[in-house]
Amino acid sequence: MTRSVNFIEVGPRDGFQNVKQFIPTEEKLKVIDMLVDAGVKSIELGSFVHPKAIPQMKDIKEVVTRSLEKHGDKGLDFFALVPNLFGAKAAAEAGLKKIDTVISVSESHNKANINRTVEESLQGLEKIRQELPDMDILLSMATTFTCPFEGVTPIENVLRVIRRATEVGIHKFCLADTIGQADPKMVRDTIAVIKQVFPDEYLELHIHDTRNMGVACTLAGIEAGVPNVQAALGGLGGCPFAPGASGNVASEDLIYMFNAMGMDTNIDFDKLVAAAKYETTIIDGKFSSHQIYVDSPCV
Repeated sequence: MTRSVNFIEVGPRDGFQNVKQFIPTEEKLKVIDMLVDAGVKSIELGSFVHPKAIPQMKDIKEVVTRSLEKHGDKGLDFFALVPNLFGAKAAAEAGLKKIDTVISVSESHNKANINRTVEESLQGLEKIRQELPDMDILLSMATTFTCPFEGVTPIENVLRVIRRATEVGIHKFCLADTIGQADPKMVRDTIAVIKQVFPDEYLELHIHDTRNMGVACTLAGIEAGVPNVQAALGGLGGCPFAPGASGNVASEDLIYMFNAMGMDTNIDFDKLVAAAKYETTIIDGKFSSHQIYVDSPCV
């Protein structure tokens, strides 16, 4: 197993987007500043979506431009989610060199999430690739492991989406446990097949913590050969199509585990916890973090 982990923080997008009350722009920027100060190198800043769809993201352009102005010379990996070509162009105009877009592996979830078939989404992905040839694109594959409508996802569906995406020039993929129903064995088995069929593609892992297996599933993914893992500060997030589902794995829970296991993240745990605790003072949200309630962790 690798001794080094590439950690990706997605809280400013996947965590914030589920908060109903608008978070002031200055507060969002302060959280991002605290993440950078803690040593986080890769951050998803938000999403370029229509404000009617997700009002929380109505200030995304300002969040991106001001983050780039302040931290753009530090070699950080800033990116944002885009739903379509329009959003991708808006991200590029704001100065981003990297974007993330989502396609659900299951037809039912893709239709419910963005009202498109999987094939229509793949065609949209191809247009983004053609229009923005220099943009770094990460394809997040929702419902990689299970779907709220269809149950366990057949591995053939996952491979089909990866295959089609590589044909249009996409070579970075995030395997998303969208509703938090994966287990460690499922994660290991899925990654083993993907790496066997597509050994040269870059993979990330995005796990939700609905059944309190998020940390275990993330570790299983690392053990299976995917050292690139996403999480959200405080454990904010969730899936609107899975009633009762909790949010993402908490970033600070993962970093605590990695540090305890002697794995290298280059992230200051205490500063990360401070950022998570600060979040709880400005956001009325559903936090799944364990570390924000611990003042003196046992050693």
